[in-house]
Amino acid sequence: MSYFRENIERMVGYVPGEQPIAGERVIKLNTNENPYPPSPKALEILHSLDGEALRRYPDPLATRFRKVVAEVLDVPVDWIIAGNGSDDVLTMILRACVGPDDTVAYAVPTYVLYRTLTQIQAGRCVEVPYGEDYALPADSLAESAAAVTFVASPNSPSGTAYSVEQLDALAGRLDGVLVVDEAYVDFADGDCLDLVRRRENVIVLRTLSKGYSLAGLRLGFGVAQPALLEGLQKVKDSYNVDAVAAAVGAAAFADQYHKNANAEKVKISRAKLQADLTAMDFRVWPSQANFLLTRSPEGDAERIYLGLKAGGIFIRYFNQPGLDDKLRITVGTDEQNAALTGAIKEIR
Repeated sequence: MSYFRENIERMVGYVPGEQPIAGERVIKLNTNENPYPPSPKALEILHSLDGEALRRYPDPLATRFRKVVAEVLDVPVDWIIAGNGSDDVLTMILRACVGPDDTVAYAVPTYVLYRTLTQIQAGRCVEVPYGEDYALPADSLAESAAAVTFVASPNSPSGTAYSVEQLDALAGRLDGVLVVDEAYVDFADGDCLDLVRRRENVIVLRTLSKGYSLAGLRLGFGVAQPALLEGLQKVKDSYNVDAVAAAVGAAAFADQYHKNANAEKVKISRAKLQADLTAMDFRVWPSQANFLLTRSPEGDAERIYLGLKAGGIFIRYFNQPGLDDKLRITVGTDEQNAALTGAIKEIR
């Protein structure tokens, strides 16, 4: 006997990256966390919070946080919706726009949660394969006639970013919503925020997990025209952003100097890690994120992954077609990256 809806019974839940056991000392390069600490200004707010902020329910719209985001990004505050991580905003979009048998389109491989959330809604996934160069398959995505189309830019696991012009052209061909997931934008050369001013069917998602070093806080947001956000407000959880996240996140987002300085360090380390892997004859895909997708000359990704794990270094291995010969490596500090490449040489 099953207590679940048929589509829930059939689906496989989202599987996050491995987490070390409490107290285990590892070099963790598998879930794209920022290797540098959050803004001191954010930590100061965290340490100064009093009990009254916890006793009461939080602002249901996270207004203080949204006002900071609006000022920094130069968009109206009513064009911003806050979430318990950008994953929460993804959930709102699927709840509001997708019902049984509605189509959701995206290119693969990409963020697996798109598939999971679609299956929860009993929607139909149209998964368009990327080529080896991860060029945007705009024609196939547009021809899917989807209620929601996802494009992660930069994409994970490839690190590929797409131009405003490419995504603008795609949005113009869609009757449904285009979601531009910019989780890794802080490490990229540009962004697509201007699309929300041009197109009423576009929402751009951001997170504080990566560039702001706040993956443990769970805070993100979407930017779109108010008519699109109106539907999302109807389906969001009542108090989806807690008081701690809203206050700490506001301070972190206001400290753009700290975030940008750390992002620049990551980008410099990314270039060096790419050069070091290339010198070992690995293929490395061009990345505008805080990770690299790479393939060893032998394509023995699982063996390298297991060897590194045994030595206390976590990277990401995806046991699925198209990725089972590749590894995704989060860019760490220069010391962490050196330990990684040294361990790979020993394994090989």
